[in-house]
Amino acid sequence: MITKEKQSYKFLMVIIGGFIFAAGVNLFIVPLGLYSGGVVGIAQIIRSILIQFMNINIPNNFDIAGVINFLINIPLLILAFSVISHLFFYKTLCCVIAQTIAFSFIPIPSTPIIEDILASCLIGGVICGYGIGLALRNGGSGGGLDILGVYFTKKINDFSVGKLSIIVNVFVYLGCAILFDISTAIYSILYMACFSLILDRTHYQNINITSIIFTKNEEVQKEIMTQTGRGVTYWDGAGAYTNEKTRVLVTVINKYEINQLQSIVSSMDPNAFLIFSEGPEVVGGFEKRL
Repeated sequence: MITKEKQSYKFLMVIIGGFIFAAGVNLFIVPLGLYSGGVVGIAQIIRSILIQFMNINIPNNFDIAGVINFLINIPLLILAFSVISHLFFYKTLCCVIAQTIAFSFIPIPSTPIIEDILASCLIGGVICGYGIGLALRNGGSGGGLDILGVYFTKKINDFSVGKLSIIVNVFVYLGCAILFDISTAIYSILYMACFSLILDRTHYQNINITSIIFTKNEEVQKEIMTQTGRGVTYWDGAGAYTNEKTRVLVTVINKYEINQLQSIVSSMDPNAFLIFSEGPEVVGGFEKRL
């Protein structure tokens, strides 16, 4: 079981991830007039429309995109609370609030920190991708498409957050090209490509792991099911060299449950033998978890 200290640490990492993401956007992307993807990108486009086309005066040291992003996330957070999980909701809420504060109050440089647009896209992508990856890795999300992606991943086979992101971002950057110019859309896409690459490297979502466990303690299987909520299949085997009987257990978990499984098994049978195999395709009742 996860202790309160570990859970508090995860909440802290989710909040830090939200700050890192927003800081990367404000310091490296916004000064170049570029746009993020997903709900944040939609919020930035709405902000630009309000300022450039509707001539609404907004203080220079306050980016209203953060507030717009939070408002768009409200119905998505309700979805997370009611359909996904309460813990996921609370962590995501913390991340979105951290983003809103950072978006609103981290000063946007009047001139780009790095004049080279491509370099800024790469650095901004690395920073922002790591921030959201950190939030996802600790059981939360950056809100927006992450919530919808997790929801549809649970409901639809062969679906992923990445697929939804691609679909929505096509329309976001098409809007950038129409409202602003082609170069803005192209450089924004380059930023998002780098962002997505680092995000995937930081957070390996739902990578399935097959675990085969050889143990002489017949209670191990019950403890695995109780603590992880994963199903276990078992059969009786024997060592070819010693001819001693052993219990062979097979279960499928995700990458972030490996340490928990190892801890359970080692606490009950220090001499148990475990084999992990990464990336199997699972069809059936396997529960996808963030």
